[in-house]
Amino acid sequence: MASLGDLEREVLEQLWSAPGPLEAKELRDRLGAQHERPALALTTVLTVLTRLERKQFVRRDRSRRPHRFFAARSRDEHVADLMHEALGSAPDRQAALARFVGQAGPDETAQLRRLLGTD
Repeated sequence: MASLGDLEREVLEQLWSAPGPLEAKELRDRLGAQHERPALALTTVLTVLTRLERKQFVRRDRSRRPHRFFAARSRDEHVADLMHEALGSAPDRQAALARFVGQAGPDETAQLRRLLGTD
């Protein structure tokens, strides 16, 4: 999975939290409001969006101008992919999974049991 820079992660967070696709200008304004900093240049936001699109994290609706952008996958799907990638990189997957489950709290353990159908 491609790695993400800080600004790329911030852009994805904004897209995930938005009620629908966003224009680059709307995204720039949301990023500026989040940090109470001067607004980023629109070209900077478009560059980040283009990079995220190339990495297949973002999709672009080209049916109208200006284009609107949205996350290609949900936040939950992204987190699941990261977890799967981390588990896949462990030399001993069983030990890594056992450690993960061992650190889960009672509520998380109960949820895992429900998901696995073993409750």
